[in-house]
Amino acid sequence: MTRRSPHRAAPTAPAALTTASPLYAALTWIAALAVLVPFLTGCAGRVHTRNVASATVRQPPATTVPALRVLVHDGAPGAASLITRDGRFWASRFSTAGVADLRTGRRMDRFDHFRAGSLTKTLVATVILQLVAERKLSLDDPASAHLPPGTPHRAPGGHSDLRKVTVRQLLDHTSGLFNYTQDRWFARQMHGTGFDVHRYAPHTPVQLLRLALRHRPVAAPGARYSYANTNYLVLGLIIRGVTGHSYATEIRRRILLPAGLDDTSFPGHDPALPRPHGRAYSRIGGREVDSTFLDPSLAGAAGEMVTTLDDLNRFFAALLSGTFLAPRQMAEMRDEQGTGGTYGLGLYATRLPCGVTVWGHNGDINGSFAETVGTADGRHLVSYRVNTDSLARPAHGTALLEAEFCRADA
Repeated sequence: MTRRSPHRAAPTAPAALTTASPLYAALTWIAALAVLVPFLTGCAGRVHTRNVASATVRQPPATTVPALRVLVHDGAPGAASLITRDGRFWASRFSTAGVADLRTGRRMDRFDHFRAGSLTKTLVATVILQLVAERKLSLDDPASAHLPPGTPHRAPGGHSDLRKVTVRQLLDHTSGLFNYTQDRWFARQMHGTGFDVHRYAPHTPVQLLRLALRHRPVAAPGARYSYANTNYLVLGLIIRGVTGHSYATEIRRRILLPAGLDDTSFPGHDPALPRPHGRAYSRIGGREVDSTFLDPSLAGAAGEMVTTLDDLNRFFAALLSGTFLAPRQMAEMRDEQGTGGTYGLGLYATRLPCGVTVWGHNGDINGSFAETVGTADGRHLVSYRVNTDSLARPAHGTALLEAEFCRADA
């Protein structure tokens, strides 16, 4: 949301003064300053206004535009990116292709809100690692030790058991737990032909966990990497068990408020998006379905976050530079040894063909795909998004990153 200091009306001159009076001129000048100062100081911090970069500020070149056009050619209605170099957020480069709304032809805007899907996981992991630093839990603790009272540890007759799964295994997706979003009934209702009927259906984390626990595990705990939204569903419950607050409340308190991420939110059961926003589209049954509005509790701690490109760049810049985590926990977050170089703890490395390695995460949910990556120090970042469920060709997402990070002057 745009925040500006309100303009104040200039005080009127006393009746005894005339417009020709030197004193009147002085008072008029002071009054003018009184109007300007709050406006100027209000704009001195984070920039939310449309005039993000003035003519005197040198923006990065629009390196990603050809790749954005390819994503649209692949079938995305619209695509957009935001590049930040050298930590100069006020000079970030926003680029777009295609449209945000197929009906009106409206283009994507830098300040559009959208659903970020599994990018939520990086913020959840950050809070968990902060709790580790505070000695409120350990990465090697069993997950069951920190769940709120009444949370199921295993399903009757089932083989998945949270007493045998550690917090670390949840973070790096080596728990072996079944991915609840792959349950056939759930997938048909939330992502398939039943979406129009069930898009506003509410879910609770415990209901979704019970659904996952009814399935056999895909592997023994710690045996191998297998991405599962169930892992972060459980981590959200662990945050509540340890702090007494929801994961959304802890993320706001620990991350959003300190970093000034005013345009990021966790809507719970609210199906709407904050303004401004475009439309989201899903390909279901051979047709384009407007999936802008839905109950995001279907994703919960695994992917309910709503945000903007600006907030994503700012969050990852702060995270990668060490603002949120102590060096030991930051090293744990980047450690991919347990997954054979695939995934850390809510963060993963992308090794581009040119030899450059960047760190970040991606996410998808009905009608929206986004990814943010940055250099190890967080000073050079790219966030991009499309307003459809996923990339038709993931290699074209990598090509977009190459266009910025593999250029000759990088």
